[in-house]
Amino acid sequence: MYIYKVGVVGAGTMGAQIAQVISFAGVPVVLTDVNEVAVQQGVDTVRKIYQVRVDKGKMTSEQLEEKMLLITGAPRLDQLRDVDLVIEAVPENLELKQQVFRELQTQCSSGTIFASNTSALSISALGASSNRAHKMIGFHFFNPAYAMPLVEIIPGLVTDPQTVDDMVGFAESIRKVPIVVKECAGFLVNRLLMVYLNETVFCLQEHAASHEHIDQDMVAFGMPMGPFTLLDTIGLDISLEVARILHQSYGPRMVPAMLLEKLVQNGRCGVKAGRGFYEYGGTTNGELEQLIQEGVNETQQHGTKWTIARPLLAMINEAATVLQETVASARDIDLAMVAGIGFPTEKEGPLHYADDIGIDQVLRELEEMKSNLGIRFWPAPLLRRMVDAGLTGRKTGHGFFTY
Repeated sequence: MYIYKVGVVGAGTMGAQIAQVISFAGVPVVLTDVNEVAVQQGVDTVRKIYQVRVDKGKMTSEQLEEKMLLITGAPRLDQLRDVDLVIEAVPENLELKQQVFRELQTQCSSGTIFASNTSALSISALGASSNRAHKMIGFHFFNPAYAMPLVEIIPGLVTDPQTVDDMVGFAESIRKVPIVVKECAGFLVNRLLMVYLNETVFCLQEHAASHEHIDQDMVAFGMPMGPFTLLDTIGLDISLEVARILHQSYGPRMVPAMLLEKLVQNGRCGVKAGRGFYEYGGTTNGELEQLIQEGVNETQQHGTKWTIARPLLAMINEAATVLQETVASARDIDLAMVAGIGFPTEKEGPLHYADDIGIDQVLRELEEMKSNLGIRFWPAPLLRRMVDAGLTGRKTGHGFFTY
């Protein structure tokens, strides 16, 4: 099925970015929201994204206006009657998203594909809210959508294979890299990313190192930004919500670090709040240090050792679990982490990196961390099977990949 026209529901940051990406590819877009003010703000955001390209000499003012002609702002869903695809980008609330899809099924044609930009919620649950679960699919962009190449495509339990094929083709037509992921809480990228971020918060909570030190070390490793800078950018409240979804699905090994919850409770939600792990535009008042000390007092765990291996092995271990669950292939896992979070290109992804370290060494370090730090480092069974089989990585010619 060729997609000639797209509707985007939700004209906030992500919805506007998605509309820009689609219009940039030459596809007409109807951008909708709850009222005309919200819609106009979304259209203005699209124009600002294009204006940056004009200012950098990447397009002309005339080309900007041509692209803007492809964007139609609409405060009502009835203007989505003739679209081939609707992408929902409203706030990350299951009941709200389900209500949106219930309304859409009364407005859109029976052939319209329903896609959600959710980063962690169940696609099957969203599909159950409408009468066309076979046409429901996850289509998850990464922020900023105009710069990040990856799109996760997540079929629900009853999504039609043709719908998957249609969305893979559409992703490629708008110049994105599609990765098809088996449905699970957090999907692929956020599941691995949150394990990595959560572990760095544990390190700070346990006085293993300062947040500035940890950020510097991870940037030196090759990450595009430090984990605490990234958490502040994403929003600590949003990160905590994802962490809670993962904890609910995967149990004690995914328990959110107490310090993350404390910061959110105290309104330290990151850049948008003017304060998170860092202060933005204000002076430091010692609140963060006080919250860290409260966490130490409540958990009675402090003075643990900081090493970049802690967050990296947490990510590798979860990547092995994801592979074991056939959520995605080893190739797609590494591609997604490079394209989705900026895992260093020269290291090729967490599973290639594990092969370089040696799977036997990864297993030994995880066992040691499990003893010292707890259940969240329980090694994925696949790692032990690989070591027993002699598939220990690049040094033997066989690991997650063949060399």
